[in-house]
Amino acid sequence: MKTTLISALLTGALLTFAAPAAFASKDKPVIGFCIDDLRLERWARDRDYFVAASDKLGAKVFVQSADANEQRQISQIENLISRNVDAIVIVPFNGNVLANAIREAKKAGIKVISYDRLIANADVDAYITFDNTKVGEMQAEGVLKARNKGNFYLLGGSPTDGNARMLRDGQMKVLKPYIDKGDIKIVGQQWVAEWSPAKAMSIVEDALTANQNKIDAIVASNDGTAGGAIQALAAQKLAGKVPVSGQDADLAAVKRVIAGTQTMTVYKPLKLLASEAAQLAVDLVQGKKVTYDTQYDNGLKKVDAKLLKPTMLTKDNAQDVLVKDNFYTAAQLAAQ
Repeated sequence: MKTTLISALLTGALLTFAAPAAFASKDKPVIGFCIDDLRLERWARDRDYFVAASDKLGAKVFVQSADANEQRQISQIENLISRNVDAIVIVPFNGNVLANAIREAKKAGIKVISYDRLIANADVDAYITFDNTKVGEMQAEGVLKARNKGNFYLLGGSPTDGNARMLRDGQMKVLKPYIDKGDIKIVGQQWVAEWSPAKAMSIVEDALTANQNKIDAIVASNDGTAGGAIQALAAQKLAGKVPVSGQDADLAAVKRVIAGTQTMTVYKPLKLLASEAAQLAVDLVQGKKVTYDTQYDNGLKKVDAKLLKPTMLTKDNAQDVLVKDNFYTAAQLAAQ
């Protein structure tokens, strides 16, 4: 009897050591925010909004930036686990390589939220994002409004980012009827590693050469790749003549939209996304009921997801929408 009791106590101790309870206080959760690359304007904004929203909710945030390095991001997640955080919110650089790290987080009782990009084949508790398929539809619609016939080039996002595929699905949903009618010919398509503007520029330079500059529209999947494409077009004196889409409402891109060299961008109110994500993390840690909009299959499970609505910006509405929402000031948009 005594031996059994000692064995049980030892077993319990070992189990406790292997999977420590993450939270010391559910009233003041500790959240890790593990971001793809803080060197990009977009993610720096998300960080600031997320930290501010978490602070209002009484939560402490540890921020990590992977600087577009998948091994660094894995190490940072492991570091956050060792700190016994209550939740980890992840913007994945490569959503296909995080399953093992997330398995360790879940063993430690930590909630894991996939932020803006869906993590594949992992036991993620929730996913929060804008409707990326809708963003892709908007990109195609914006370009088609400017040019609905001719040679189109599809400039995709990073092949390691699941969002890039969702964007392409939305783009093709809109473009396919025009392709089927023969009004549009897709003369090329390529994914852009790491969403790199420099790589996008090189890809479009090659595409222009291969097609004797006869490209009538470029469906680019974000503002960075759009910027690279427009640099390549400008070198051939085609900037402003070839419609180019984008997304993220980066300051440089919005200025291009206003100037007419970029046709449109998609505005995703980052303050809303970050604030909702902070609330979601705190609610999950505190065991509160969360209402979701849909589920996404990430290869391992159907992940509960909250979807937020994006807004198309063109030359006609960009300034009004962004200034009204305090995303930029009129002075910022007017500055050269």
